[in-house]
Order: sequence, then structure tokens, then C-alpha cells
Amino acid sequence: MDVRPGDKLLMKKQHPCGNNTFLVLRSGMDFRIRCTKCGHEVIVPRLKCEKNIKKIIRENTQDEL
Repeated sequence: MDVRPGDKLLMKKQHPCGNNTFLVLRSGMDFRIRCTKCGHEVIVPRLKCEKNIKKIIRENTQDEL
């Protein structure tokens, strides 16, 4: 799955604050994601995060070569 820093992830499960949209801050073996409602940051293993992704929202659709 192609997840990049700056992408927004719509997750299957909600954060305890009631939001299910997260901003990707870092990607690699694990993801650092931030809740877009309360600002809480979490480091999640890649497999667990990819399993819970419902949709990837990209702000800029242009790909650089």
C-alpha cells in the first residue's frame, strides 16, 4: 500500500475522541499518525495500520517523477 507523509487516512475504527481521520507524519516500518480532531499522535506498526485503513485521501494528486 502506498502511504506517504501528508496523506490523510480514513480509518475503520474511531479514535476515542470520535474522529476517524488521521494525518500521516512519517511512514516506514511503522506509521506516525496524528488525529485531525484532537491532535493526539500515535506510532502504529505498519501492518496494523494498513489493516485498518478504509480510504487514503491525497491533497495533491500530482506525482513527481
